[in-house]
Order: sequence, then C-alpha cells, then structure tokens
Amino acid sequence: MNSFLSRESILVILLLAICFVSEAQKCRPSGMIRGKKSPSGQCNQEQDPDCCRPGKMYPTYTCSPAVSGNTHAYLTLNSFEAGGDGRLPSECDNKYHNDSTPIVALSTGWYKNGGRCHNNIKITANDRSVVAMVVDECNSTRGCDADHDYLPPCANNIIVASKAVWEGLHVSKENWGGLDVTWNDA
Repeated sequence: MNSFLSRESILVILLLAICFVSEAQKCRPSGMIRGKKSPSGQCNQEQDPDCCRPGKMYPTYTCSPAVSGNTHAYLTLNSFEAGGDGRLPSECDNKYHNDSTPIVALSTGWYKNGGRCHNNIKITANDRSVVAMVVDECNSTRGCDADHDYLPPCANNIIVASKAVWEGLHVSKENWGGLDVTWNDA
C-alpha cells in the first residue's frame, strides 16, 4: 500500500488551504452597537443625514478590506477646519486642516492605529487621481454617542476627504458627498 498522496490529492489540499486563507482574510463585523436617541440638535447631519436610530443595531469593524494596488472604497466629504463638520482636531496631529489641502480620514482598519498618519495615498475616480495625506481616522469601532455626533460607526471601506480631493477628482459640486473610488498607498 502506497503511503504517499497522489498529485491530485495534493492539489485538492492546496486549493482548500488557499480558499481557507482567503476566506480568513475577509473583513467581517467585529461587533454591534445599539443606536441611541440623540438629544435635540445633537446629531451632526452635515456629513451624514442618518443619525443613529434608537434600538437599531449597527455593525462595528476593527478591520478593513486588504489594501492592494487598486483597493475599492467609498469616498465621503468632510470639513477638517475648526468649526467644520468634523468638529474635533485630526487624530494624527491634534490640529485642524484647511479644506483646500488634499487630506483624508480612513476607516479604522486602514488607519492602522495611526500607522498611516501623514502618509500619502492616491485616490482614483473618473479617470483622475489625487494624492492626499492621511490626517484622521473614521472610527469603525464606535458611534451613536456624543463623541461621534450621534452618527453610526463608519463602514470599513470609507475614505473621508476634504473639498480639495473632490475638486482634484473633478467631481461637480452637486455630486459631492459619496463616490465609489479606488486607492493605494502613494
């Protein structure tokens, strides 16, 4: 009796192992947050019209999809200036930033606990690319509280961008707010 595996058996085992590793690399929700009713006037609807709804469950993420040369993301708009809709200074340097500068916040997993702070990323859409500096985190692990303007946690695939990024991508102002893009480290 032969104790060695056939070539076909080895290939099947390798394919199963590859599928298992690939499946393990997908980013799945890490938890849930229950929405709370915001005090009157406390929900900042400037960057997101949907305040947390009482009792609704929102997914949280500690991960984001793997970064490749062409990582898919959803671009949103935010003001990083003092008094802007971001409200607080950026996480990377505890400063406010001019909206005419191409800057971004990344979902928690991509932000890498500050590991991408002040690094540049290249964002591509509409056959145009813009290089922007990472200055903040779009928190995917917390939300529905005063610290987060009673907004849900960020999804795991969000790039929050200044007006300069939207202008650099040549998106008309009436279409600012949400756009499918790709990005990579610059």
